[in-house]
Amino acid sequence: MWGDNWFSCHPTLSYRRTMKTPSSHVKALPTTPLPMRQAPGTGLRFPTISLGLWQNFGDRSPEESARAVALRAWEAGIFHFDLANNYGPPGGAAEEFTGRFFTRDLPGRRNELLLSTKAGYRMHPGPYGEGGSRKYLISSLESSLRRLRTDYVDIFYSHRFDPTTPLEETLGALKTLVDQGKALSVGISSYSALRTREALDIAEAIDLKIAVHQSSYSLVNRWIEEPNNSGESVLSLASTAPYGVVAFSPLAQGLLTTKYLDGIPSDSRAANSPSFNPGYISAENLERIRALTSIAERRGMSLAQLAVAWCLRDKRVSSVLIGPRTVDQLDELLHAAYAPELDANDLQDIDVYARDGGVNLWASRSSDL
Repeated sequence: MWGDNWFSCHPTLSYRRTMKTPSSHVKALPTTPLPMRQAPGTGLRFPTISLGLWQNFGDRSPEESARAVALRAWEAGIFHFDLANNYGPPGGAAEEFTGRFFTRDLPGRRNELLLSTKAGYRMHPGPYGEGGSRKYLISSLESSLRRLRTDYVDIFYSHRFDPTTPLEETLGALKTLVDQGKALSVGISSYSALRTREALDIAEAIDLKIAVHQSSYSLVNRWIEEPNNSGESVLSLASTAPYGVVAFSPLAQGLLTTKYLDGIPSDSRAANSPSFNPGYISAENLERIRALTSIAERRGMSLAQLAVAWCLRDKRVSSVLIGPRTVDQLDELLHAAYAPELDANDLQDIDVYARDGGVNLWASRSSDL
């Protein structure tokens, strides 16, 4: 365990750590601390940019490359590491990597870290290998804690709405884990506004606080802004509930970069990951990406930096999750946290091209339900 007993022999570092020199073509980061935001109605504080360990921290990536990215993130002031039981590949690999990384590289830092994981998508065969049942959620977190080599997580999410399980059972399982001290806070991920409202009402009835909603959000995937028939959206509920929004896939899995403007590189996610449909690289999307790239360049930014800064324009977004494959990619994206705020003219120009690109691969499995 990399538990708190280590603290007696490891001095505390500041949240802006001494960083190694970046590659020559990557501009040095500011020396000021990484900005933080607080999830409303909670004591949870997030760095504005957090590290998501979805696809680049399993068997596809060499251990030392993944370790270099994670260590660079920590040095840069990122203290929130986000996982799920099935992140890898294979499932469980990202949590196992994280347990090794913290034991080896950050022993005694547990109290300085915000660690989150999830369960809901498929993890193993059988009726209790996915979904929102009490059995699956509780047993999954027990397994996650073993892989992570810790006694608790700071946030545990229901990874998706499960129409085959009563929502009362799903939320009841989350409350049990909080009452047991295995999760300090809980959240929901990819729930539609309708299901979010239902979850909030059930949680209030059982004295459970939903602290965070984790949702996909980007320039080409703005579903959390869209009101339902009751006039509520995931973002509007964040104002009234309240809860923090943690945005994932701000680059639309790499679509919001310039890498696909001239085809599909052999080492890209589109070429190697089943979660990226090459159909996302449509002529319409490419036209908008070129236009957004021009807007970014006028502001002295890359398109990737603009995409992250755009998500952060809304103060209801507590943090944006990034999943860089390399240290250089991480350094590039971190600059977005320090960028000047987008003004009204910027936003007006961006809104011409920031339209749905059909990239919400989670829609039919949760956010449309």
